[in-house]
Amino acid sequence: MSVMSSNRPITTDLIARENASRATTLTADYESLTIQLQRRGIDIESVTSAVQGFRVAIPSWGVGTGGTRFARFPGIGEPRNVFEKLEDCSVIHALSGTTPTVSLHLPWDRTTDYAELRECARALGLGFDAVNSNTFQDQRGQPHSYKFGGLTHTDAAVRDQAIEHNLECIRIGGLLGAKALTLWIGDGANFPGQQHFARAYERYLESAARIYAGLPHDWRLLIEHKMYEPAFYATVIQDWGSSLLAAQTLGPKAFCLVDLGHHAPHVNIEMIVARLVHARRLGGFHFNDSKYGDDDLDAGSIDPYRLFLIFNELVDAAIRRVPDFLPVHMLDQSHNVTDPIESLMTSAIELTRAYAQALLVDRAALAGFQDENDALMATQTLKRAFTTDVGPILARARERAGAAIDPVATFRASAHRTTVSSRRPPVASSGGGIV
Repeated sequence: MSVMSSNRPITTDLIARENASRATTLTADYESLTIQLQRRGIDIESVTSAVQGFRVAIPSWGVGTGGTRFARFPGIGEPRNVFEKLEDCSVIHALSGTTPTVSLHLPWDRTTDYAELRECARALGLGFDAVNSNTFQDQRGQPHSYKFGGLTHTDAAVRDQAIEHNLECIRIGGLLGAKALTLWIGDGANFPGQQHFARAYERYLESAARIYAGLPHDWRLLIEHKMYEPAFYATVIQDWGSSLLAAQTLGPKAFCLVDLGHHAPHVNIEMIVARLVHARRLGGFHFNDSKYGDDDLDAGSIDPYRLFLIFNELVDAAIRRVPDFLPVHMLDQSHNVTDPIESLMTSAIELTRAYAQALLVDRAALAGFQDENDALMATQTLKRAFTTDVGPILARARERAGAAIDPVATFRASAHRTTVSSRRPPVASSGGGIV
């Protein structure tokens, strides 16, 4: 194999040794929180069990050092191919206990033997989530350029090329055991008058329909929207409305994917989630955070309350047993100044934190205050859950899953970066770009 996949980078002995030094403190904190929650009528064990079952996929591109449009600064021992990416993803799962699948991006993660890749993942304790296509970037040797779009290009030959690439992604995903294709396009216009809005959207629907027809019966198409970039004046699939219209047009296997960075500042993302839940078209998420736009920052690093409010809607939908409600959770981040493994672990933890907090919401009290139009008490009910320190629940869930009580500290104790750096020489780069 391309890496020593039979030997997992993080050993159970290391985790056990690190956990032993923190077990007494965790027990005391967990018991204290148990008493607090009992007074509120909450069974801590049911919350811990739910948290232990939470899953989020790691983006293969996320374990490499990201960057900005101006520069990229390669990290020590960063992965150079998909097999080494899987190795780092296995580190994240071993320590966090909540990231058993990887979302690949093609053709970045293309290889010559997908049976070998699937076996490598299996040996590392991993599986595969949605595959991502790429028609926003020209690849060496391709006959047609995506400079002016892919699936919506005015030239049918370019559209055919983009469609065939997506169908290839489906075929590769099938070999790996994936069950979904994430469809994001950068098509649009940078100048008024450059593009006929209606015809571009119609071409998108025609192209997407051909991709949809190639889906296996048990697959889903996840349509991702983005407000801007690289098309800054007008993007073809620019918001959740365009995404929803496309999904409803294509058929029951098409759903909407919500990336937290792909919205205008101050947009009510939790309400968008609620609307997509109502339409039975919420397919999943690309979790990250932003300060100004599509920053791809670590999840929960800027606005943890918004993350909690999104999970509040998800927990509410699950309690109401909304039909066709099975959203997938994936991270989509770029790491320029932090270790990608550490950032992805802490992001996964922030998702479980928001989920645990949402499980603490007193639903009966909240419904009562809403019916009585008691705005203050309704919002205080949410705040009470959000301000509860659920750290002991998360740590106990990880411990029971055989993961690390303190993932970052255990990762640093493993010296993983130093270990792999000898066989992963640095790749010099002075270019820009997010990956």
